[in-house]
Amino acid sequence: MTTDYTVNLRAVALDILLEVLEKGAFGHLVLRQALNKYGYLEKSERAFLSRLAQGCIARKIELDYRIDQVSSVKTKKMKAVIRNILRLTAYQIWHMDQVPDHAACSEAVKLAGRRGFAPLKGFVNGVARSLVRKKQENHGQDLPFYAKYSVPEWLDGYLSQFYDEEVRRGVWESCLKENEWSAEKKKGISVRLNISRRPEKEILDCLQADGVTAEKIEGIHQAYVIRGYDTLEGLEAFQKGYIQVQDGSSILAGQAAAPKEGAFCIDVCAAPGGKSIHLADLLAGSGMVESRDLTPQKVSMIEENIRRCGFSNIRASVADASADRPEDHEKADLVMADLPCSGLGVIGRKPDIKYQMTKEKMDSLAALQRTILSVVQGYVKPGGTLIYSTCTINPAENEKNVEWLQKTYPFRLESLSPYLDEKIFGETVRKGYVQLMPGSYEGTGFFIARLKRI
Repeated sequence: MTTDYTVNLRAVALDILLEVLEKGAFGHLVLRQALNKYGYLEKSERAFLSRLAQGCIARKIELDYRIDQVSSVKTKKMKAVIRNILRLTAYQIWHMDQVPDHAACSEAVKLAGRRGFAPLKGFVNGVARSLVRKKQENHGQDLPFYAKYSVPEWLDGYLSQFYDEEVRRGVWESCLKENEWSAEKKKGISVRLNISRRPEKEILDCLQADGVTAEKIEGIHQAYVIRGYDTLEGLEAFQKGYIQVQDGSSILAGQAAAPKEGAFCIDVCAAPGGKSIHLADLLAGSGMVESRDLTPQKVSMIEENIRRCGFSNIRASVADASADRPEDHEKADLVMADLPCSGLGVIGRKPDIKYQMTKEKMDSLAALQRTILSVVQGYVKPGGTLIYSTCTINPAENEKNVEWLQKTYPFRLESLSPYLDEKIFGETVRKGYVQLMPGSYEGTGFFIARLKRI
C-alpha cells in the first residue's frame, strides 16, 4: 500500500474519527458520506479507508490504552487532532500488517504538520515509535479484558449480571470480527427474495446473470448472502424489487409472524420498511400492511422501498407509536413491534453505539418500549398476534419486557416451533422467544417474541 495519494486517505480517516469520536456523529453515516464523496477512488483505496476508519472506531478503547502505556500525556488530555492521529497510527501498527510500521509513523508526523500542529511533530513521532517498540516487546499480550475487547468497563460490568465471562468474550470478539469483515466486505450482504414477485429460481438466475454469487442462509426462508457486485443499485434484481436488503435476524421476525392470507397487519417503528415489505410478500397480494413511523423522512424511506418492490397491499403513514389511535383498537390480526432499543446486538456493524450508550439511556429505552407496547397491544384482535423484537442483548429490554407485558395485558407467549427450527435457534423457540447473540448466527444480536392475545 503506497502513501502518495492524490487524496490523503489517512487525512480523510482522521476527519471521520473527529466527527464520530469527538462530535458523536453516527459512524456508518459519516463513513458512507466519505465513501460516496470519494467514490472515484480505486476499490483497494476505498477498502483501506473503510478498514482504517471503522477499525479505529471499533477499537478506540484498546488504542487509547496502548497509547497511554507509552505517552507522558494521556489521551484524554491531548488535543483532539493529535489524539486521533495517534489512534490511526496505533491501529495501523497493531492491526494492519500491510502497512509498514515506519510508514505509519512517518505519515502520522506529516499529518500533524498539515493540520497545524508542527510544534507537536516531535511528540507524535516519539509516541508512534514507542508504540512500535511496545509491539516488538510483547505482541499485545498485556491487555486487561475491557481493553482487549475494546468495550466500556461499565457496559461489560452491566452485562456480567446476565452473562458469564465466556459468553461476553464471545460477544465482544464477534463484534470486533464483524466490524473487520464489514470493512473489508468479506461477509457480503444479506438479502431476502420477494418470491411473490418472482419465483426463487428466477431471482437467483437474475442475480447470477449480473455476476453475483448467492449463498443460502440456513434456517431463514428466502434469505441469502450475496457477493460479487459493485453497487446494489446496479443489480437488475434490486432495481426491479426482487430482493430486499435485510439482516438475517430481522427476516426471522417476519418468519415468526407468519401472517395468514388476508390478514390486516400494523408495523410500527417500521423504517426503512424491510419487515413491512416481508409481511406484504408473505401475504402474496392479499390483506393489507400499515407501515408506520414517526417522521415524514422515515416514511419516505419506506415509500421508496414500496415503490421499488412494487407491492400494492402495503401503505405507509406518519404515526407516533406511543400515541394511542382508538380507531385501531382490536383491528389488527398482527402487530409487528420492532422497537427502538440500545442496539447492543449490532455493535459489530455500528461500533460507536458502545461509546454513546449509557445505563440511563438503556433504562429510558426500556421504559419507552413499555410505553409503546402498552399502546400497540390494544390494536391486536382477540386471538391475534403481537411480535415484539429488538436488536439488543439486554434482558431488561427483552425478556423482562415480555414478562411485564404478560402480567399487565391479556397476552401469552406462543411457541415459535412451527416457524423457527429449534435445532438452529435453541430450546427457547418452543417457549415463544429467541435471543440471538452476536456471532451465534449471522453476526448480529436480535430478540424475537411471539405473543397471542387471549
